[in-house]
Amino acid sequence: MSLYEYLYYIILPLLSISILIIFVRFLKGPSLSDRVVALDLIITSGIGVIAIYSIHTNQPTFLDIAMILALIAFLGTVAFSYYLEKREKND
Repeated sequence: MSLYEYLYYIILPLLSISILIIFVRFLKGPSLSDRVVALDLIITSGIGVIAIYSIHTNQPTFLDIAMILALIAFLGTVAFSYYLEKREKND
């Protein structure tokens, strides 16, 4: 089994199943924090899917898209933590 077959037939279905499970957590999340963490994890899993697609098609330009998504996810997490800090100070 080559690397491409391993990525395409084992890792990609596992990532797809994990994205579905995380999406259920995103919908059911009892608190806002759970939903933000689930959204961050969905974006991170999506970055993994993009990386696998980039390796499978031998097009490294998709890695730039993955890097931009990682930056957006990081900024979203920082903005949410800033929101939580401001909310705690007002209480």
